[in-house]
Amino acid sequence: QLLAAMAPAEVVVVEPSSARAELAVECGATTVITPREALQRIGRFDTVLEAAGARGTADLAARLARRGGRLALTGVPGDAEDAIPTVHLVATQLTVHTVFGAPSRAWTHAVRMFGIGRLDPGLIVTHEYALDDAQSALDTLESGRDDVVKILLKP
Repeated sequence: QLLAAMAPAEVVVVEPSSARAELAVECGATTVITPREALQRIGRFDTVLEAAGARGTADLAARLARRGGRLALTGVPGDAEDAIPTVHLVATQLTVHTVFGAPSRAWTHAVRMFGIGRLDPGLIVTHEYALDDAQSALDTLESGRDDVVKILLKP
């Protein structure tokens, strides 16, 4: 939603799940492709945002960015073996950004976008649990089901 609100020429989402692909379109994606289809678009994008945090997604994101492009890594895989080859980063002259330590102006911008209605977090909340039922929420999150996107714990 935030990317679409900036009115880029296109917002391409890489998503293996058809249920989540529909959600991506609802949130502003102009095109949704599978990871296999993404391999046909190596080096095509000016800016790539990796948000899945699954093993291999950072490497794919880096390969999707054009030479001299920008890569933002927001997903953090649990597997310490996940890596982007240094030679690729150097050879393609990518500028890499991460989300930790974002400046206050970034948070101010995000809050402003919520305030003017450009961001609707309700679109991605697929499950709600009472705070006392946090274990069920975690079990649902870890289930790997396609219909689970974000879970809201309600006090």
